[in-house]
Amino acid sequence: MQEVIFTDWGRIEYGLAWQQQEALLKANTEIKSNRAKGISDEETRHHLIFCEHPPVYTLGKSGKESHVLVTQEELSQRNIAYYPTNRGGDITFHGPEQLVGYPIVDLEKFYTDIGRYLRSLEEVIILVLADYGLNGERSKGETGVWLDSAHPMKARKICAMGVRCSRWVTMHGFALNVNPDLNYFNMIVPCGIPDKQVTSLEKELGRTVDMNEVKLQVKRHFEQVFECRLI
Repeated sequence: MQEVIFTDWGRIEYGLAWQQQEALLKANTEIKSNRAKGISDEETRHHLIFCEHPPVYTLGKSGKESHVLVTQEELSQRNIAYYPTNRGGDITFHGPEQLVGYPIVDLEKFYTDIGRYLRSLEEVIILVLADYGLNGERSKGETGVWLDSAHPMKARKICAMGVRCSRWVTMHGFALNVNPDLNYFNMIVPCGIPDKQVTSLEKELGRTVDMNEVKLQVKRHFEQVFECRLI
């Protein structure tokens, strides 16, 4: 059973969190390189990081800047940051009361299959939603977790995902809408999908949801799905 180091960074500026993720990924890829050269027997380390970000839009490698529906000047006026990133996916929003999870794991110690990894991350969130009586679903051809995904007029996304992988070490991850201000999503084409809505646990349940409770559920199901132990 793999051990995964759990850390909660709290509320952290997106750029700083990105830098810290890159540093952890680089440390692991250097370990793997040294092992391959036979100059070290050090083991890679898995991490699961939780955090929240001040308001920020992030654009994935396959995204279009046209999916940001406001100008840079308007973003500055509203104190919303903007980052083109090296993760997969399109445009999304991160902000307070949204649980962001960054697993930095060496998939060679689990399985070398990015598709399976993404489905596993989705499964974690689907199980969390089930704890709250919600039927989380996948949407064919679209990464993330949805409600009523088969009904175009009702389909709404509750968790966005986008990852990067280098030498089978992952970074970036998922963003689960717990109690965020959903109005921020009106200023973008979320995930580049114009005909589907965005929702949150708060909106679906009609009440504010305890963030710490959600964190505990995500940790529990992460251990379950990945058959690992958080330390």
